[in-house]
Amino acid sequence: MAKIEDFLSKEDEAEIVAAIQQAEQKTSGEIRVHIEHTCKGDIWARAMEVFHLLKMDNTKEDNGVLIYVAVDDRQFVIYGDKGINNVVPKDFWETTKDAIVAQFKKGKFKQGLIDGILKAGHELQEHFPWTEGDKNELSDKISK
Repeated sequence: MAKIEDFLSKEDEAEIVAAIQQAEQKTSGEIRVHIEHTCKGDIWARAMEVFHLLKMDNTKEDNGVLIYVAVDDRQFVIYGDKGINNVVPKDFWETTKDAIVAQFKKGKFKQGLIDGILKAGHELQEHFPWTEGDKNELSDKISK
């Protein structure tokens, strides 16, 4: 079992948090990254469980996006709540996944996550622009 710290360094994590903050700067949407060693059982079911545990289903506009990574399983899920899922182009999640996979295949895990975060952030800005009074509803830190 690899250490999660081997997947991302502290510096990598700081850059990912900065990408989340940049992506959320002009939107009411919320983006979280969650990393675990392994997923016992179905990865989609676990991603949904983490989505709820992180209270991502409690955003005002149902516009949370979770990138869930099971490091040892070499799998990930990108999941958007119903608010964003209802308005993005039909192929959005697949193209976002492809952007992440392209970097992951090169061993560039930090860049893959950043690419996915910024792509999701752009779409959130398009459909959920920041307005006066919007606040950051969820932590930007990577959860583990």
